[in-house]
Amino acid sequence: MKKTAFSRGGLPKIFMDRFGQHVTGFISGFDRLRFRATLRPLFQPGGLEIYLYSCKVLIKDFAKFAKELTDQIRKAAYSHFEQLGAPIRYVADSSLSKEDLARELARQQGISTGPMCLLASVEPCLSFQLRGDRQIKQLRLVLEHSKCTHLYHYIAHPELGQLNVRLQTWFPFSVDVCLNGRQWLARQMDQVGIAYTQRDNCFVWIEDCVKAQHLFAQQLQTNWARLLDGLLELAHPLYQQITGRMQGLHYYWSVSQSEYATDILFDHPKNLQPLYQQFIHHAVKTFQSPDVMRFLGNRYTEITGKVHPAFKGQVTTRLKERPEGVRIRHSLNGNSIKLYDKEGSVLRPETTINHPEQFKVYRPKEGDENGQKQWRKLRRGVADLYRRAQVSHQANQRYLEALASVTGTSPLRDQAAKICQAVLYHRRPYRGLNPLAEADYQLLRALSRGEFTLNGLRNADLRRLLYKPSQAPEQRRRNSAAVTRQLALLRAHSLIKKIPHTHRYQLTAKGRQIITALLAACRADVEQLTKLAA
Repeated sequence: MKKTAFSRGGLPKIFMDRFGQHVTGFISGFDRLRFRATLRPLFQPGGLEIYLYSCKVLIKDFAKFAKELTDQIRKAAYSHFEQLGAPIRYVADSSLSKEDLARELARQQGISTGPMCLLASVEPCLSFQLRGDRQIKQLRLVLEHSKCTHLYHYIAHPELGQLNVRLQTWFPFSVDVCLNGRQWLARQMDQVGIAYTQRDNCFVWIEDCVKAQHLFAQQLQTNWARLLDGLLELAHPLYQQITGRMQGLHYYWSVSQSEYATDILFDHPKNLQPLYQQFIHHAVKTFQSPDVMRFLGNRYTEITGKVHPAFKGQVTTRLKERPEGVRIRHSLNGNSIKLYDKEGSVLRPETTINHPEQFKVYRPKEGDENGQKQWRKLRRGVADLYRRAQVSHQANQRYLEALASVTGTSPLRDQAAKICQAVLYHRRPYRGLNPLAEADYQLLRALSRGEFTLNGLRNADLRRLLYKPSQAPEQRRRNSAAVTRQLALLRAHSLIKKIPHTHRYQLTAKGRQIITALLAACRADVEQLTKLAA
């Protein structure tokens, strides 16, 4: 297939400089999104009791009242699919893929749009049960782990593609919606006439990746509450009856899981596969806990390059053999970043967020939309979905940059040889750097700190990292002069550049690549290197 012109602004420059000759395009956006709708007031202390009071139902009659609603929900769902002639199945095997079953049933029935099938399954849930309290000798409503029937409404949506709405048939009647951003994008491209080749859940070729990326960006501008309420009406016709009995009661939409993927399309599997093996090998051998934490936005690790002493979470890296290839996954407290080779010719880093509170969003305090904005915890609500996309995209970018900095076909010796030799810069000689010497190693390590990535660094920043604080003016001047000479040395080797009209410096693309590689080599385990050399 012919290569397509596209903008290279969406991937790290260092990655494109090294591997861009084989890249035909790329797109970034949400892959899988799972939303949850809950009746939040019912989860508050005494919330369900207030609801029953509004319905004029006694606590002792809760079970009967709840069962009547459950029966109505089931009857409405079954009647709807029976009238349409769509399949209805009960799924007893939890290991069975409901998506595959729904797709097969729709194929057998020749259903291409609209409701595909209704699947019923008994699954764990949080639900309210009536319990007796012996101490106060009263009946109480308790929220506890239980099991009940869930109804999966599979729909071939004309705009969103195949999706499912999962309805819990017992109080508090929570709803889950699972949709796929790639299938949504396929419908968008069909509407505007962009040709593509799709296999499974990825695109191996797109006629115009730039326009496709614009369509992906439009998804983030969606009025999510309105879109999801529309799906709620399709699968839960009793929701207005249930919410209308109590003032202020409505379904609140949150994002229980998001997967944000960057797909890099290579021209041929033979050009990706050798690189992918190097990526996997390097990720397993080199990426340590601080690296994974930095990829997933841990601010302390970005600044210091170390794990905070008070950190009590868990960082893991796992390699998994799948039928379609090898996948590596780095996890941090329930969030993760993965790397795939999809369909042989698509490189996909993918960030999954289950716990958004580990990230920050610049917003006012909840409930005070006109209040002062501050960096606060990222919420699960759909209002912060745009920011969730940003932090996920940044995580993918950091991961790709780390891979590109130290992998490829260029030996480290070729990359580092020049900076280890003396150079002439502005008619002045400058010595070569020695990364194995303690002073130069600490200098390179200071330059690689994440806090300098965006705003650059100053003389004072390096002094703080390289020298002990001193109150003596003479010693401070000596330290400042020493750092000035070090900055000149780094500029002579083209590792840093001065930001115009400021006293700040930034790493060049060459500098970041070489410094990352040198530091990784200095930290490498001698025994592992010996085994690899053998």
